Amino acid sequence: MLRRQFLRLSGVLLAGLWLTGCSGPQYLQLSPERSTNVPQTGSGQHVTVVAVDGRESEVIGTRAGGSMSTAQITVSSHELIPQLQAEAERAVHDMGFNPTTEQAQGRPTLTLELVSLQYGRGDSGQPLVDEARIEGVFRAIAQNKGTTYTGTYTSRRTQGYAVRPGEDANTRMLNDLLSDGLNRAFNDPELGQLLAR
Repeated sequence: MLRRQFLRLSGVLLAGLWLTGCSGPQYLQLSPERSTNVPQTGSGQHVTVVAVDGRESEVIGTRAGGSMSTAQITVSSHELIPQLQAEAERAVHDMGFNPTTEQAQGRPTLTLELVSLQYGRGDSGQPLVDEARIEGVFRAIAQNKGTTYTGTYTSRRTQGYAVRPGEDANTRMLNDLLSDGLNRAFNDPELGQLLAR
């Protein structure tokens, strides 16, 4: 009798812990990287490079899909922006310029802004299968000699799943998404052409 009650109580506790683990908040540390070649337009000119976070919130969505859910997914600005800064500088260097963070009168500048990063729940239309819908938007602003060029680059992914993704799976999905955004941004030939004027 006692053993049966103990087993029942243990089962309830384990189920509660499992559900808590599945629905708890996630704090993701992302490290997206550009993986494609960039147009060669520079000849050693100094370019001021700045990465900024234009998002309204570090919370990008929830794992359960509801706005009041405790299963929030957070991507910290102070962890992500230095990574984007490094990738922007690497891209500018690979374009043939000399990247710097110092401002100077008359120096070309490139600003990489993370405009938005969203994680939502989709409708797969299939029984027992859910969807994660993610979207990232970058804006690149090149300025040189009174002229400004602005490009906006959007990446979207839909991922079906039977078991809700954990931190590792969500980190991989979001890294791939933002890496695609970086590839789109720095493959834009207009950026380098304006910086090289």
